[in-house]
Amino acid sequence: MFKHLFGPVPSRRLGMSLGIDLVPHKVCSLNCVYCECGKTTNLTLKRDEYIPFDEIIKEIDEYFLDNELPDYITFSGSGEPTLHNRIGDIIKYIKDNYPKVPVAVLTSGTLFYDKRVRDELLDADLVLPSIDAATKEAFLRINRPDRALDVTSHIESLIDFRKEFKGDIWLEVMILPGINDDAENLAALKEAIIKINPEQLQINTLDRPGAVDNIRAATNAELNEIVTKWNIPNTYIIKSAPSRKKITAYREDTESAILETIKRRPLTLLDIRDILGLHINEINKYLDILEEEKKIEAVRLDRGLFYKIVNP
Repeated sequence: MFKHLFGPVPSRRLGMSLGIDLVPHKVCSLNCVYCECGKTTNLTLKRDEYIPFDEIIKEIDEYFLDNELPDYITFSGSGEPTLHNRIGDIIKYIKDNYPKVPVAVLTSGTLFYDKRVRDELLDADLVLPSIDAATKEAFLRINRPDRALDVTSHIESLIDFRKEFKGDIWLEVMILPGINDDAENLAALKEAIIKINPEQLQINTLDRPGAVDNIRAATNAELNEIVTKWNIPNTYIIKSAPSRKKITAYREDTESAILETIKRRPLTLLDIRDILGLHINEINKYLDILEEEKKIEAVRLDRGLFYKIVNP
């Protein structure tokens, strides 16, 4: 079992994706209210070699000794991958040694104010940054950023990256009703999106409970209304998860292990991780489906968000 690689897991956007987690759990530049990995425990802009470069390269090489090529190698996980100060070296190693596999980076883009960070991602094939707000109030309320971050700088740095990056950019916007879906916020977001000019605009909303309990998912009707109002080419609504179960990589034994573990007592995401030894992102893929099928439900208790069996 790998420590820093996970999957391949079925992704709504990237097919079968082999994930690489470059930072410890919840080392991030944001503390987003909707994050399904939970609250940020180390809110920082400090770049460091959080996981040794050699450890990551060793796991990549070991994986490719006897596994099929995934659709993507994806830098994602339980924190902000660009906080790792050797992400550029790791991308270059993959491109030099496994050139048939495209590289994707899921990032908030909040460190793009640093040109070194933007330069380190230039060898990637696909970058998926996010922008959930274009006003100061919504940025602070949704993303709860490191105090040094500014929404205007965030937008400007995404525009700069668009000018420099030759690959594809798929920009994600998380819609949270009552926070960023009013006329002012939608108009500001549209203006920023047009300036960033991504190849794709992906509209998303809560798939599962986030880090706080006073937010809700947008309905399909609400999302479609925004898409119509914006009228931005190549805009897509991210679809929910149940169809993932049709993918051959969906493992019934993993589902059973999660259900049997939760059946004993309600557990948090981190509890399940510690018991089963699976990566948080991989667990989340199964929780998506189990919640959709109403086999489990999430309840918020004093220690956080717990998952329990429905009608045990």
